Amino acid sequence: MQHEIGKMTGSGSRYGGAALCAALVVSGCMTAKLEETRSLTTHIAEGEGVVLLAKPQVEGSTAEDDFLDCVSARMARQSGIRMHGNNEFQDALFPWFEPSTAPQRAEGVTQLLERQLVRQRIEKSGVRYIVWVDGLTRQTDSGGSLSCALSPAGGGCIGFGWWEKESDYDALVWDLKQAKTAGTISTNVVGTSALVGVLVPLPFIARVRSAACNRLADQISGFLRGDDPSVEAG
Repeated sequence: MQHEIGKMTGSGSRYGGAALCAALVVSGCMTAKLEETRSLTTHIAEGEGVVLLAKPQVEGSTAEDDFLDCVSARMARQSGIRMHGNNEFQDALFPWFEPSTAPQRAEGVTQLLERQLVRQRIEKSGVRYIVWVDGLTRQTDSGGSLSCALSPAGGGCIGFGWWEKESDYDALVWDLKQAKTAGTISTNVVGTSALVGVLVPLPFIARVRSAACNRLADQISGFLRGDDPSVEAG
């Protein structure tokens, strides 16, 4: 497997792309791109928590609950960051962080903090950063043909089918202590899977959403720790 990483660093931004292609006899083929913009210095301290919430949408889909659970679990496991359950947080702050009533910008939190009850509940939760996640995984293309047949002498499959999926997610980081937007992070993973018919169908699956989960979780963790964006982990 070849692993190539490209970097572009500048004032408050980072781009990282990785080619993750392997021969179909081993797995599917994936390409990934990461982007980051920063507007505030961040350094999560011990005892401070993070909650991931699905960004409210006027129309269409938002980030899937199980994807948020995947990102949250990896952040807690890999980086030790204290993650707060999204349902628990929304219930404790009901109705102020429901999709229909949540502030549209981090600066709107200032008005909420003027409410003593809201301020007390946020302080009790220990949540310092809210990360709003938006995006989805979808199939973008497919092709090929695979046919299977049975006969008195036996059966088998012949042909080749393939499909492409894309996972595209954006994360907006709010600093509740400063009531400001700290920055944005995005990941895009495209993968091609295949089903090869050689007597029996042989699947070669590109696990696109799993890769997007891992990459977004690692990127958010590094952002919150204040890691140098010019240094890309290998």
